[in-house]
Amino acid sequence: MADKKPVLLVIEDDEGLQAQLKWAYEDFEVVIAGDRDSAIAALRSEAPAVVTLDLGLPPDPDGTTEGFAVLDAIMALKPDTKVIVASGHGARESALQAIERGAYDFYQKPVDIEQLGLIVRRAFNLHTIEDENRRLVAHASEDKTVLGRLITGAPEMVKVARTIERVASTNVSVMLLGASGTGKELLAQGLHEASNRRDKPFVAINCAAIPENLLESELFGHEKGAFTGAVKTTEGKIESANGGTLFLDEVGDIPLPLQVKLLRFLQERTIERIGGRKTIAVDTRIVCATHQNLESMIGEGTFREDLFYRLAEIVVRIPGLAERHGDAVLLAKAFLKRFAAEMNPAVTGFAPDALRAIDGHEWPGNVRELENRVKRAVIMADGKLVAAADLDFEGEEDEDAEVLNLKSAREQSDRKVIRHALARSEGNISSTAKLLGISRPTLYDLLKQYDLQV
Repeated sequence: MADKKPVLLVIEDDEGLQAQLKWAYEDFEVVIAGDRDSAIAALRSEAPAVVTLDLGLPPDPDGTTEGFAVLDAIMALKPDTKVIVASGHGARESALQAIERGAYDFYQKPVDIEQLGLIVRRAFNLHTIEDENRRLVAHASEDKTVLGRLITGAPEMVKVARTIERVASTNVSVMLLGASGTGKELLAQGLHEASNRRDKPFVAINCAAIPENLLESELFGHEKGAFTGAVKTTEGKIESANGGTLFLDEVGDIPLPLQVKLLRFLQERTIERIGGRKTIAVDTRIVCATHQNLESMIGEGTFREDLFYRLAEIVVRIPGLAERHGDAVLLAKAFLKRFAAEMNPAVTGFAPDALRAIDGHEWPGNVRELENRVKRAVIMADGKLVAAADLDFEGEEDEDAEVLNLKSAREQSDRKVIRHALARSEGNISSTAKLLGISRPTLYDLLKQYDLQV
């Protein structure tokens, strides 16, 4: 069975032009509508990816009010539709207004069938890319999720997740080692949710974020009157996580005197609140994390060796994002979906140059850096696709790549500038050529020469 042709909806009241357009595009299933009602009916029944729209429709064939009403209706019903508008009535002003109201592109009457065909085909290509973007983002968390919520496709990270799943059902203490921003707390939550403690509290505390003189009270709690300001008895984090899991982030920042008290808890499974005399039995599992080299700290005398071995019954080393090949793009799409819904619903995906930049970046700040850059890009994006420039990579890429061959350097520069221009113009050849200050034929020649896809 032959593949179904893509549907092109032509909204045009001129019967002669209707026939001309219908027979001009044999590779499309052309559906004709001559007024607003038939156009909306065809939009609902056929769900076309691309629409050509004459703004001069009855009952206002000499104006644009009816055409704009149809455009607004299309954008309200199916905002991902690529609408290409045509008008002979103040073409420039109408075209700009149409673009502002959601149209993809425009052409001026009289119709040049060949030129319109190029615009239509480019619109179909872009719709396909955006649709694929949406599909990948929608299924990223379903297809590539481990430990309940961790998104990854990298074997290195899948191995980490499987290790955590295996130890989750035990009560051993687990130490997560990895650089900042690699997702240690997310993994700790995953461990808790995979354990038989999942119905009890998961409590997290960043030991580096709390002043040294307050950390003991935060961990062990205090009795009323134990110190100035202690107006009531307060449970510490260890006690409030009773039956569940306590995640100690940046455990290397715990001061030595407090390390002794934490070691006693791990040995005896009992605590005493500050100012208290009663021993309290607590069943809390400890999961800890740090980006510091604890073995070096042991050698320097700033971290207790006996505490290390109590905390590190199982050690899990988390690879940085640069070591998890393919995960940067996968995570970026998941972040884009979340941030677009919250801040900029018009954004639907990444332009090709943005995906290349994400995949090629080293990500020294790991997942946290990626999340922040995608969040910024979604806010800054002007069009539907986030471009590399929106990610603020300008001046960072290829800094170490020393190109001494002039021809190679020129080609590298041309490719980069053309890709940026295409992304910023959302693949519109006319706009890209204008941005680059060259003619359309010259741009087509460059695209062919450098094998760049629109």
